[in-house]
Amino acid sequence: MSMVDITSKPEVFREATAVGRLKLKAETVKLIRKGEVEKGDPFYTAKIAGVLAAKNTSNIIPLCHPLPITNVKVEIEAVNETTVEVTSTVRTKAQTGVEMEALVATATALLTVWDMVKQYEKDPQGQYPFTLIEKIRVVRKTKGRKIEESSDE
Repeated sequence: MSMVDITSKPEVFREATAVGRLKLKAETVKLIRKGEVEKGDPFYTAKIAGVLAAKNTSNIIPLCHPLPITNVKVEIEAVNETTVEVTSTVRTKAQTGVEMEALVATATALLTVWDMVKQYEKDPQGQYPFTLIEKIRVVRKTKGRKIEESSDE
């Protein structure tokens, strides 16, 4: 077992975007929207957690190359009354891609939201029958050319 040898590969611009969803009780999403979660703002905390996770991916995933991450953007929104969606985009100029970093950022952000609202999600037996992380996937990857920046970045 060994890491893939990327020594001879050139450094090029790479970007990957991953998304995922967290199903919650409608009452929990209302608390998030109202800013009434006891632990604080789950979206703000989850964004920080996602960035830190992307930067530490090679410490979490065996045989994953440590990369010089140049940007991580984690976006979180309540897309409806029971669903939170996380989108993480990671950039680098390196010899290998950042798909794992985007996936780890998304998964960690989703787990962080769950952790911050778990007290509202438990049923009377202390279980989580409504809470579900789903559909974590890479939705886009780019290699070799930088996508044009929007004016607000």
